[in-house]
Amino acid sequence: MSFKCGIVGLPNVGKSTLFNALTNSNNAQAANFPFCTIDPNIGVVNVPDGRLDNLAKISKSKKIIPTTISFVDIAGLVKGASKGEGLGNKFLSHIREVDAIIHMIRCFDSDDIQNVNPTVDPIRDLEIIETEMMLADLESIQKRLEKNNKKNVDEDQIKILQNAQDLINNDQDISILKDNFSKKQINLSGLLSLKPKIFVCNVDEKSIQDGNNHTKAFINKFGKENTLIVSADIENQINELDNNEKENYMTMIGLKNTGLDMLIQKGYKILELDTFFTSGPEETRAWTIEKNCIAPKAAGEIHTDFEKGFIRAETISYDDFINNDGWVNSKTNGKMRLEGKDYIVKDGDILNIRFNT
Repeated sequence: MSFKCGIVGLPNVGKSTLFNALTNSNNAQAANFPFCTIDPNIGVVNVPDGRLDNLAKISKSKKIIPTTISFVDIAGLVKGASKGEGLGNKFLSHIREVDAIIHMIRCFDSDDIQNVNPTVDPIRDLEIIETEMMLADLESIQKRLEKNNKKNVDEDQIKILQNAQDLINNDQDISILKDNFSKKQINLSGLLSLKPKIFVCNVDEKSIQDGNNHTKAFINKFGKENTLIVSADIENQINELDNNEKENYMTMIGLKNTGLDMLIQKGYKILELDTFFTSGPEETRAWTIEKNCIAPKAAGEIHTDFEKGFIRAETISYDDFINNDGWVNSKTNGKMRLEGKDYIVKDGDILNIRFNT
């Protein structure tokens, strides 16, 4: 599976610049005027994972195939979008298609880059976006709970929608629904306000290490758990350098990780994802699964026949595979396990699936 993150925010906060940096492309038009992005740009990016190279070296693999993440650059939102202002409903429909939302928030002062609001205020900007998404959710809920449409909604979904409606109408935190309903039920609801979120504070170069007054105010209100401080301009500059230059430049400006690395780490965490591997002479490959995924379902990521005809999974942990120099020694030294249908695949497991067709 590959997951999809939508980059959202007000116009001119740096969404397209970040998208181009993350995807190492110039697919998204980045310009100094509102709504320069109209149709969403989509970029598929390899997920960096140093374990792949280590496994491939031991297995003498001909190919290395990383897992991927998709980024979607969605047009800027303005106040009133839920009522059709700006690109309105078109914007909101694009958000419905993503697994997680990256809120891009302006945390820099500049006379050269237009701001749709008179001042820089990241807290206000986020509240504008989240209010519009809640209003869009409310409209969607009302339509789905109408008598004529109710017959197409199952009982659990009706409960979620009714609870969500009450919470929004009473100005309460809708995210508490995640404590009362399963992840699958929440995902099926399609509510924008319940999608996992990452907050990206876009800063200038001098603020990338310690932030600034804007980032401090934002983190003070929303916390740092899902908040990243990134300079979209710096990320773009880094992508134009070769590996040696990149490393030297990052050291010089005190940047330990790229924005892409940080976003992927946060994305895996909030979406509760793990990675397992297959490794042999032909290829070493990474596969993304949800946490607590059972072995047959993980096998299904490789091929649907593997899930249908699953018998056993030859399993070695990453550390054991490395320490025992591959499959043969791991098996000889008792580090390979035969796991059945109830086995929960762990992050870093190397699997070889036994199945019947």
